[in-house]
Amino acid sequence: MKIATWNVNSVKARLPTVLEVLKAIECDVVCLQELKCETDAFPYMEIEDAGWTCAVHGQKSYNGVAILSRHPLEDIETGLPGDESDEQARYIEALVMAEEPIRVGCLYLPNGNPAPGPKFDYKISWMDRLAAHAKSRLVWEEAFVLAGDYNCIPRPEDCWDPAVWIDDALTRPETLAAFQRLKNLGFTEAFEALDNRGHQYTFWDYQRGAFQKDHGIRIDHLLCSPQAADRLEAFGIYRDARALTKPSDHVPAIASFR
Repeated sequence: MKIATWNVNSVKARLPTVLEVLKAIECDVVCLQELKCETDAFPYMEIEDAGWTCAVHGQKSYNGVAILSRHPLEDIETGLPGDESDEQARYIEALVMAEEPIRVGCLYLPNGNPAPGPKFDYKISWMDRLAAHAKSRLVWEEAFVLAGDYNCIPRPEDCWDPAVWIDDALTRPETLAAFQRLKNLGFTEAFEALDNRGHQYTFWDYQRGAFQKDHGIRIDHLLCSPQAADRLEAFGIYRDARALTKPSDHVPAIASFR
């Protein structure tokens, strides 16, 4: 089974590119972030016609997450528990009913800039809620993958120039500590387990020729429960997506499981 995470940066505006990439990467499950459309406005027809089952949690103009699957989806939940006042569409979860089922959580973690400030406080609070939810899921002892845009650069070698990002919310000590706390619950990061080289990026800004200069960052991650990590066998980044016409600024990160 191949599971991808990909921030599409507006699924409707980039629909031809999205369909092209979905066909090229040949995955069983794809977690999409930053849909930038309401749930009812998601392009179900075009994506379902390509063979996908869709679970969507959208929001007008901002955020939005979806799980696309070649297998039936059950036990679909939307929204991250822990704050009933939070209306941002940043989390969706489903059980993928493959021959060996696997639970997938798709997340779009807050950016947090400017930091410090209210947006950064929301980011850290959201990460704490994510850890609490993830801990509750680990008790079930099932294969579980948390895939998404974490807006976290884990190491200096995961960006093209650490000095540029030194004061950014994506690299602040609080962000890195919260990400590590999540991993310490028992999650394995797919990239770290199977690749772990420096300067393997999943995002390049649209400005200043960042992609052409390879001025990128790695912020899209797949975290695997012990049961999922036991099945982990390959990892890759589909860099070609960034060179397409009207691309997202992110590219898919893909983990394969036995």
